Amino acid sequence: MEIKVVCLNLWEGGNLFKGILQFLKEQDADILLLQEVYAGIDPSFPDNYRSMDVLQRELNYPHSDFAAAMLDRMPEGKVEGGNAVLSKFPILARDVVFFNEPYGERDPFDSAQFPTTPRNLQHVQIDAAGTELNVYNTQGVWDLNGDNFSPQRKRMSEMMIQAVAGKPHVILAGDTNARPTNPAMVAVGEHLDNVFGHELATTFNMRRKSDPGYASSVVDMIFVSHDITVTSKSCPDVDISDHLPLVAELAI
Repeated sequence: MEIKVVCLNLWEGGNLFKGILQFLKEQDADILLLQEVYAGIDPSFPDNYRSMDVLQRELNYPHSDFAAAMLDRMPEGKVEGGNAVLSKFPILARDVVFFNEPYGERDPFDSAQFPTTPRNLQHVQIDAAGTELNVYNTQGVWDLNGDNFSPQRKRMSEMMIQAVAGKPHVILAGDTNARPTNPAMVAVGEHLDNVFGHELATTFNMRRKSDPGYASSVVDMIFVSHDITVTSKSCPDVDISDHLPLVAELAI
């Protein structure tokens, strides 16, 4: 069977939500792997603080899972943020592990807290018409130097490798906050196939970035296990986030 997967960092829950929804509707993927998702439920909150509610209302995905990583203190109130998987196929099981700090509160406007912001690895087991898929979605530990092989990144890599070991039909994707050349991601690539390898110049939307260094930084990635074949892949240059989406069609 073939499935289509889209990976996207929404950018603070979806600062450009209209464009996000239009793009995701056009792609009509089987599985969405999203980062920087907010799960606010207060109807007075703006749409980007209610990402999960808006996505579930506007898109045709009957199955979803949200993995909260932190509780952000916003001017409007406290909002849970994390990763989300939306699927056309049933989700049979789920689990979450944290790379660094446990779930906790933070000030999202204080950059000094970025290195210690809790980050997790979301795992869902999906029944794709009788085929077991093990789907992992993540936003990696933060470090402005994408090639710095810090102890936190080493632990992140080791936890990813341990999580996928021995599992069939693995898809691991997300905003890793590290470059493909970082030893942490190189190690993951020894166990899984990096769909885009070193083909991309950047995974950032430079319309939304002022630092020119982002133009040569790839941090968003999709990995698959050796029992999955990539039939097509793209990184559309669309203005829907400060990151660019990754799209992959996979034969299983």
